[in-house]
Amino acid sequence: MAATPDPVRDAFEALPLHRFLGVQLEERRPGFARVRLDIGPNVTGGVEGSVHGGVLAALVDIAMLQALFPMLQPGDRPAGTAELGITYLRPALGKAVWAEATVLRKGRQLAAIEVAIVDERGTLCAKGRVLYAFRRG
Repeated sequence: MAATPDPVRDAFEALPLHRFLGVQLEERRPGFARVRLDIGPNVTGGVEGSVHGGVLAALVDIAMLQALFPMLQPGDRPAGTAELGITYLRPALGKAVWAEATVLRKGRQLAAIEVAIVDERGTLCAKGRVLYAFRRG
């Protein structure tokens, strides 16, 4: 039996950066998203052959957008990521890592989002914090 088409997931996975990195959208609902990154040659380069820190930072931004955008209301005008911070706690090793994004607060001009990156054992590898900006009017 064929899987039911999912236009949001299909559009997400068709983006060139997502395809290059191998990022897959696993869950998306207003205020929460989970994306999976399969670890392979395009994303390694960190300590002990782990996922490169820059790739983990990109994963924070990618997951954050998937949690935030389903919350947008008419008149919200996205302006982009205003600030992104990441704390690396341990090397991201194994076959895959997951980024789980949670919107903490969405206001008229800024949204605050937290992202946890965990490995296949559920061990926290990195923690990201993002402020996303909206334009007025």
